[in-house]
Amino acid sequence: MHLYPNDRLAVFIDGANLYAAARGLAAELDFRRMIEVFRERARLVRAYYYTAIVEGEEYSPVRPLVDFLDYNGFTVVTKPVRRFTDAQGHTRTKGNMDIEIAVDMLGLAGDIDHAILFSGDGDFRRLVEAVQAKGVRVTVVSTLKTQPPQIADDLRRQADAFIDLADLMELFGRQRAGA
Repeated sequence: MHLYPNDRLAVFIDGANLYAAARGLAAELDFRRMIEVFRERARLVRAYYYTAIVEGEEYSPVRPLVDFLDYNGFTVVTKPVRRFTDAQGHTRTKGNMDIEIAVDMLGLAGDIDHAILFSGDGDFRRLVEAVQAKGVRVTVVSTLKTQPPQIADDLRRQADAFIDLADLMELFGRQRAGA
């Protein structure tokens, strides 16, 4: 990972996308170690974690992670999952965090030198281009090593650098329980 000690760095984690990539690699991330690595290698301005939360349920599997991240230096951005019924009567949920990520990344662009985006979502290609136009280097972290790959080709090509999540496992990953 090419970070410079004086880089003002911001990290943007698309929680659902990162979870899918890590699960595809049969790995889990040590978020405490992750933030330590970024603090050791650059001037970390902010580390965001974005996720949708199902409200009204007695237990949410993402709630302990959100609490842990919030306590350990991440700015956690959440919104409630929306439920809707399609024309066939199937109930679906939607919890897309793309707009929140875009607003925060563009908002910080004048205050950072480098942004790291943990997502493979091709919808972010235009965001990366806009942030680059403001002079910010953008590294995208996702994976090509799952079937199907978790990174959209156009996002990977737009980024200044692409790092495969599998290659970061030695820095802040661990084997998934039961894998």
